[in-house]
Amino acid sequence: MSKVINLRETKDRSSSLNVFGQPLSECSCEPMTGWFRDGFCKTDESDHGHHVVCCVMTDEFLDFSKKEGNDLSTPRPEFGFVGLKEGDHWCLCASRWKEAFDEGKAPQVVLESSHMSSLTVATLEQLESKAFTKKPRQ
Repeated sequence: MSKVINLRETKDRSSSLNVFGQPLSECSCEPMTGWFRDGFCKTDESDHGHHVVCCVMTDEFLDFSKKEGNDLSTPRPEFGFVGLKEGDHWCLCASRWKEAFDEGKAPQVVLESSHMSSLTVATLEQLESKAFTKKPRQ
């Protein structure tokens, strides 16, 4: 039986555990991601967007997100945001990932880098169905 995560509990949101209950792995430092801009999909009570799902961007998802009102591909230098492109790793809002999943447009998920609290929005099975696996170097 899986542990129930309570997002109202600071200890659950501020933990550094992934969806498997193991230490959270880095999502990306190039571009720098995470609510705390530390490369990790960590969260706390001030993260109202709940940026906890580490994803590998696709053009399809970036187009979907832009049409839904969140343009992640256009650089915004005034905010230190370079704009995302296909292949970039980024901590997405859990609700946006689930919305894209329901529409068949969800990007792949780096499970080891996705915060355990993402399980309040999507099931482990849903996340695993879009699991990213690194391709071996040739």
